[in-house]
Amino acid sequence: MDYVILKNYQKQIKQREILIDIDLTIPENEVVALLGRNASGKTMLLRAISGLIKPTAGEVLIKGKRLTDAHPFPESLGILLGSITFWPHCTALQCLKTLAAINNKIGEKEIKETLIRVGLDPEDNRPVRKFSMGMVQKLAIAQAIMEKPELILLDEPTNSLDTNSRQLFHQIIADEKERGATIVIASHIKEDLEECCTIFHEVENGRLIS
Repeated sequence: MDYVILKNYQKQIKQREILIDIDLTIPENEVVALLGRNASGKTMLLRAISGLIKPTAGEVLIKGKRLTDAHPFPESLGILLGSITFWPHCTALQCLKTLAAINNKIGEKEIKETLIRVGLDPEDNRPVRKFSMGMVQKLAIAQAIMEKPELILLDEPTNSLDTNSRQLFHQIIADEKERGATIVIASHIKEDLEECCTIFHEVENGRLIS
């Protein structure tokens, strides 16, 4: 089954073509890489899949259902786009508890388990403003996976991660795939994704070129 389908997707902003004639199929329970330089269009492609931008032409289907004004977003989505800003005076646990309260799908036990999975201490009482960039990135990954979504979209998730943390990230992706998730990862570094991705697409100047 194809989990995500983009058909002739085009996006224009202020008469500038951002995404051009995108035809993309993402099979269910695969880990798909979107590779491209900065400003190539890969982040906008994640935004298109997530429903955060609407097409100028074309359509997005999630599990066979078209994203529309009535149903603008995938029903089960975890997402990391760009740099996420957390509440600076809160702990990592407090930040995730606040976010989890929006959907009320998980409790403190699942949140603590997720923090441990990404390499953070759920009992760490330091405020996030004292975290290193790598720790903040781990927290951003945690918020994307903590509710066990069916679809996970990650934009440059290995930014600021050291070698050991990148290996841990690869294991997390393998575990999420085994759980049944469909995962799309955008990056400008192919080597970061060769260990965990099964399908590779290259994005250049708003187009899929491979």
